Amino acid sequence: MSIAPKPRAIVVEELLSAEFMQKLEQLEVISRKIFAGRMKGERRSKRRGESVEFADYRNYVVGDDLRFLDWNIYARLEKLLLKLFMEEEDLALTILFDSSASMNWGTPNKALYAKRVAAALGYIGLVNYDRVSAYGFSSGLNYEMRGIRGRRMSQQLLRFIGGIEPAGVSNFTQACKTFAIRHKGKGVVVIVSDFMDKGGYADGLRYLLSRDLDLYAVQVLSPEEIDPALAGDLKLRDIEDDDVAEITISKPLLVRYKANLQAYCQELKDYCTRRGITYLFTTTRVGFDALVLSYLRQRGLLR
Repeated sequence: MSIAPKPRAIVVEELLSAEFMQKLEQLEVISRKIFAGRMKGERRSKRRGESVEFADYRNYVVGDDLRFLDWNIYARLEKLLLKLFMEEEDLALTILFDSSASMNWGTPNKALYAKRVAAALGYIGLVNYDRVSAYGFSSGLNYEMRGIRGRRMSQQLLRFIGGIEPAGVSNFTQACKTFAIRHKGKGVVVIVSDFMDKGGYADGLRYLLSRDLDLYAVQVLSPEEIDPALAGDLKLRDIEDDDVAEITISKPLLVRYKANLQAYCQELKDYCTRRGITYLFTTTRVGFDALVLSYLRQRGLLR
């Protein structure tokens, strides 16, 4: 199911080049947990089932299916052993990427960076036949494409992600609450955002934690936010809600700003770490291809 954003001209190659897509096809999304899917896919589970690939034996107990007894072993050893097979199951991958107005900032642009990361992860999921869902959020889950599967859906996913323009006031809590209410199953959820929400991040993450999901939080900031080149008397306007502040930029103020920003990011990291959420900080100065091919593999999301 999908709710399409307002269409605009978009070059799909702006998100993922053909060359980079070939590299992505060598990867797969993994989970620190094993999730039972509603249909069998291409992912090996640690459970034993009744598929076609032999895995092991165990002793027969009353009530087992006699079709899976190994009669050849019984003829040789007079022992009743049941054949076990490796079961395969699918993985649900969800990407929640921030499409609020605050993302439309920086060089390189944060919104484009987040969309490229979302597109790359979605493509990896599709070529591995995972169930992929993507949501663009600001005041809520404003755009969604749910439960798609297979490589043939990749161009549709890229057009969907590429067509979303950043706009609106961020309400991370509401977006996560809506997702938690709608999302009944388990799976891997990756959040790509600057996490710069006046309402904070804690309540939203708690909604997701209540679903026992395998969570990844990727915080994206622009170089201009980390080291602003500002000086003098300025009137600053909030890009989301038009809140205005008149301030005098001085060196001590910039030092305090950087300390506060660093503390905020560290608090988010600590919050995630204590609750089993994998946290990754990046700036748009880091190539998104390096983020996907290197850093997300190091953090255990991809292999």
